[in-house]
Amino acid sequence: MAIMRRRKGGGGKRSENSEQQLDENKEKKGKESEENSKSGSPNLNLNLHSGSGSAAKKSRRKWSCVDGCCWFIGCICSMWWFLLFLYNAMPASFPQYVTEAITGPLPDPPGVKLAKDGLKAKHPVVFVPGIVTGGLELWEGHACAEGLFRKRLWGGTFGEVYKRPLCWVEHMSLDNETGLDPPGIKIRPVSGLVAADYFAPGYFVWAVLIANLARIGYEDKNMYMAAYDWRLSFQNTEVRDQTLSRIKSNIELMVATSGGKKVVVVPHSMGVLYFLHFMKWVEAPKPMGGGGGPNWCAEHIKAVMNIGGPFLGVPKAVSGLFSAEAKDIAIARAIAPGVLDRDVFGFQTLQHVMRMTRTWDSTMSMIPKGGDTIWGGLDWSPEEGHACSSKKNNNGQIEGYNRTEDLANSGGVKYGRIISFGKDVADLHSTDIGSVDFRGALKGNNLANITCRDVWTEYHDMGIGGIKAVADYKVYTADSILDLLHFVAPKMMKRGGAHFSYGIADDLSDKKYDHFKYWSNPLETTLPNAPDMEIFSMYGVGIPTERAYVYKFSPAAECFIPFQIDTSADGADGAHCLQGGVYSVDGDETVPVLSAGFMSAKGWRGKTRFNPSGIRTFLREYNHAPPTTLLEGRGTQSGAHVDIMGNFALIEDIIRVAAGATGEEIGGDKVHSDIFKWSERIKLRL
Repeated sequence: MAIMRRRKGGGGKRSENSEQQLDENKEKKGKESEENSKSGSPNLNLNLHSGSGSAAKKSRRKWSCVDGCCWFIGCICSMWWFLLFLYNAMPASFPQYVTEAITGPLPDPPGVKLAKDGLKAKHPVVFVPGIVTGGLELWEGHACAEGLFRKRLWGGTFGEVYKRPLCWVEHMSLDNETGLDPPGIKIRPVSGLVAADYFAPGYFVWAVLIANLARIGYEDKNMYMAAYDWRLSFQNTEVRDQTLSRIKSNIELMVATSGGKKVVVVPHSMGVLYFLHFMKWVEAPKPMGGGGGPNWCAEHIKAVMNIGGPFLGVPKAVSGLFSAEAKDIAIARAIAPGVLDRDVFGFQTLQHVMRMTRTWDSTMSMIPKGGDTIWGGLDWSPEEGHACSSKKNNNGQIEGYNRTEDLANSGGVKYGRIISFGKDVADLHSTDIGSVDFRGALKGNNLANITCRDVWTEYHDMGIGGIKAVADYKVYTADSILDLLHFVAPKMMKRGGAHFSYGIADDLSDKKYDHFKYWSNPLETTLPNAPDMEIFSMYGVGIPTERAYVYKFSPAAECFIPFQIDTSADGADGAHCLQGGVYSVDGDETVPVLSAGFMSAKGWRGKTRFNPSGIRTFLREYNHAPPTTLLEGRGTQSGAHVDIMGNFALIEDIIRVAAGATGEEIGGDKVHSDIFKWSERIKLRL
């Protein structure tokens, strides 16, 4: 026991001694570390850091990549289930509650409002969609389109554009000689209201108007979507698909089944020109026409309510055919020049777009009509003096695009020069331009097709000499634009010349105007003999709209499109009408006011040679007010070319007329622009 006690005691002393030694060692190390820190010796710190680093590495090694993936997937799933729970738990009115909390109480949709006022469905309604808004589906195709039978190639998700772009371009193109289907390909319009209610998921076209009409009792039996293949020339829709005959039959059926009530027709965009063609076709004798007789329109149509109608064409069509561009494309091309020229469609996007769209004869229906008489010449235009400032008023509406100032204040813009090669040329007086006529120029040697990756546009047939001649002419007005297009795209214009005309009739009683090529030009045809019918021109104003362009040479002209909009050309200040190589005027972003409103303001107003029966015409303009928040979507007061289809004021006007009101009863003319002043400047014999 004593020995054990001695051992324990000895152990205790040793432990005490060891503790003392440890304390002394710590003090020594502390002093050494202080000395090292003072002397700048990093050895101990390095050891400490390396120790901590190795420990951190060990701890990091425990968190594998699989763990990170599982954690991420778990977070996503948890968030998804949480949001799904909230979606099912919250009341259906919660999103509306949030919107109203931010923007204030929302007004009732027009259909709800008018239903409360007691309005009921009365006249059948016919919708006529415009260019590109109607769906197209595949019925027959080549091997590359396997599995796409009756799938939408145009409209919907556009998935095939990304999956097989060259195959898509091949099938969407028409025959360059006939303007009809290429061999082995059949693409046909989608039928029914779904043909154009939505252009793409979430992007409405006719859906809002259809829904509001349904609020007062309309349904599928008294609403009809006159879908057609918008790529074809208007007469060819009858030749290939008998579309005009189908429209005639459906209107007759709707009138018969509604107790003799006439239809209200609502065309949009190019559909306005298509229905203008239809009204001449339906009364013309067979085989060229529908054989309905001279009173068919008077017996079947109550009103035609044209939305955003390009009656006299649009300058935007010129830039599209000339260089496959518009303002937005030109800006994108300037920001990323290689993307559109070299990436998506096997290195030459715009060339493929041009090759495809130049086979669509319908695009030629929107080339400006009326020449210099309507659109102006080298030194004048109807819109001269237009102010291009775009200030917003207290209601969020854009001011400045609906008023005219002195010519000096507007910068002396010469809108009649639709294409100018160089900003300086656009500003010069006509006597100082020094144009060299291109019409008799030799086009030079053709360029080898193999150098251009089989993307063959008619520019490749021009040669360097022909391209230089186009630029040397320097300035093009509405008259010379037609000669320009005949020079750069003779095959396209040969097809177009068989179906469309762009002049002004001298004598409308001349038998030549019985040909269908004149029927979509309001300056070369007459309205039907229907004095009780009404025609409305309804369009947005207050948005800068393309009117004229400044062009330049494009690099690598032997393979690329040789001309492009000069986006570096800008006005002297932010309020100038020239921005990014584009001169703007008042309009709906696509159709200038002059084209949308002139015929109802002057050409058809009262009894004229273009309106011999005196059909009443009304102008209904809608001042653009963009949505104030993202929660408003595309807005309920928009005047933009497509977004106006959701404009509550426009929808209310249509519903009231469909329910039986006349143009006078909905307020007659409603004008915000200078359309009457501009129309008076146009010297047209009426």
